[in-house]
Amino acid sequence: MTEVVAPVEEESPKSGPSSVGEPDQPEQPSGARGDMADASPLVYGNIGDYSLMLETVRAEGLSVGFVPTMGALHAGHASLVARAARECDVVAVSIFVNPTQFGDATDLASYPRPLDDDLELVAAFGGQVVLAPSVEEMYPGGPGARATTVRVARLGDRWEGAARPGHFDGMATVVTKLLAMTGRCRAYFGEKDFQQLAIVRQLVRDLSLPAEIVGCPTVRDEDGLALSSRNARLSDDQRRQALALSEALRAGATIWQSADPTPDAVVAAMDEVLRATTGVTVDYAALVRAGDLEPATAVGDVSAMRLLVAADVGGVRLIDNLDPADKAIMAEGRIGESR
Repeated sequence: MTEVVAPVEEESPKSGPSSVGEPDQPEQPSGARGDMADASPLVYGNIGDYSLMLETVRAEGLSVGFVPTMGALHAGHASLVARAARECDVVAVSIFVNPTQFGDATDLASYPRPLDDDLELVAAFGGQVVLAPSVEEMYPGGPGARATTVRVARLGDRWEGAARPGHFDGMATVVTKLLAMTGRCRAYFGEKDFQQLAIVRQLVRDLSLPAEIVGCPTVRDEDGLALSSRNARLSDDQRRQALALSEALRAGATIWQSADPTPDAVVAAMDEVLRATTGVTVDYAALVRAGDLEPATAVGDVSAMRLLVAADVGGVRLIDNLDPADKAIMAEGRIGESR
């Protein structure tokens, strides 16, 4: 249940959903649509102007794709922008480092903000509109002045929610605001943050927001490491240690695909890999039901499962996840060929 603390349907795509192809090398679209073709993105700092422009776009019968980000964009974000460009007429990208989902002021201050590079990536993969508001524009009077917080109960209480109190409340609040500002759209989120994706889907259902949420496969480097803006903070040695997360997922999935698996055996296999790696401090390794993120009590109790892992590597918190039924994990002894 989603709680809105305050005194307070679906856009058809330009065409049916298409496969992302090789997400680690996103396809560049042949060109943007309409009058924005081959142009630099239109950058808006003012929310009202941004919303009005997208209302005009929809009034012309064009569909809108939306990719919310906190900037520091990489190939994973590029795959979301590229897919939106293939499926929608106009693609909007938000770039906003949201202070309400950071529990650590140092983490917030150190978060990279390479706006010029981000705008180049958006343009290269088909984005035509960028919302890049200031904190004051998003939270008049400052984040502490707001009287409304969106909280998705239960889904946000475990896993990352337990480790980072308040994180998902901040995320759910800003995503609700961004979807309201954007209006009717298809909104693209990566499966890399699987718990976040589940929470966003729930809040959109509960609040009847006019958005279709599209989950897109995790993008990985060739060695299997899931792409993340946080990876840039890892040293070479720490990056090698971070591979334990994807290796742990593969170990768990291998047990899951065996003849007679149990949830305990799956979790133990993941935990063993993580704890055996120097420099890795385990937070959790879990097999959960994909729908509600509750721990699985039996491997076959529902059709859809998810493996979740989280660990600290050199002071950097990393997360990853995997569908244990994905046969691609068996290729070349690693999580490799991204769908």
